[in-house]
Amino acid sequence: LSSLTLGAVSLVNDTARGWQSEIAREITIQVRPGAGIDVAIAADAARQIAGGFSGISSATLVDESEMRTMLEPWLGGGLDFDELPVPRLVRIVIDSNNPPDIAALRAKLEETVPGASLDDHRAWVGRLTTMARTVVFTGLLIFVLMMAATVLTVIFATRGAMAGNRHVIEVLHFIGAEPGYIAGAFQKHFLLLGLKGALAGGLPALLCFFIIGYWSSTQFASPVSEQASALFGTFSVGPSGYFGTLILIFVISLLTAMTSRYTVFRHVGALDSNGVFDQSSG
Repeated sequence: LSSLTLGAVSLVNDTARGWQSEIAREITIQVRPGAGIDVAIAADAARQIAGGFSGISSATLVDESEMRTMLEPWLGGGLDFDELPVPRLVRIVIDSNNPPDIAALRAKLEETVPGASLDDHRAWVGRLTTMARTVVFTGLLIFVLMMAATVLTVIFATRGAMAGNRHVIEVLHFIGAEPGYIAGAFQKHFLLLGLKGALAGGLPALLCFFIIGYWSSTQFASPVSEQASALFGTFSVGPSGYFGTLILIFVISLLTAMTSRYTVFRHVGALDSNGVFDQSSG
């Protein structure tokens, strides 16, 4: 469950960064129709103004065929733009190494081209960032809760093992075995047990990541995959998810061993403070 949570967080985080990168790379000029406005001429004027700005890689008009394709799912086919007040769009690609002055470009367009407005997608990027941070924070919170549950499980398992071997532990300590020696035996046992458990959970999670990624890459033609691709790209866990799961396997095993060691030290210390070994020696 921890591995799946880590993979889901990695997927959402990588996808959100991809969205933000794609959105931040482009801005859009919208020329709305109005009284006395020739939308085609105004859109071309806006394109020329944007193309002349420093930091703009390209400025292209979105043609009518592409507009029809974008509007068809909502308005149906066979649209007549002469009868509908559809705005014209200019797609602008930003030079990421030398971004333009967006405020100056917006002011120039509003001053020169009637009905023109510049959308830098800042509101959309802000919503994406907020959503991604919320999902990542929720996933990390779930991950922390799972780690806490793991620690508690190991503590109860260690106490149960010690309760079953109480007399052996008391005899070992009575004849001179240090708490570190006793704790080392439990630590080794729970280290191997934790490693087996982590592998039993982590490897199927890695296989699950691989199967989902393979399915996503081979199902591009179906409507389900198109929706998934629109939201999550290839809908596959990146290298960070695989690498994080491998690290998690060793972290779980070490956490199990150290928790067991700490529990044994506390238990033996409690026996010493209660005088159990003094009574036994008497």
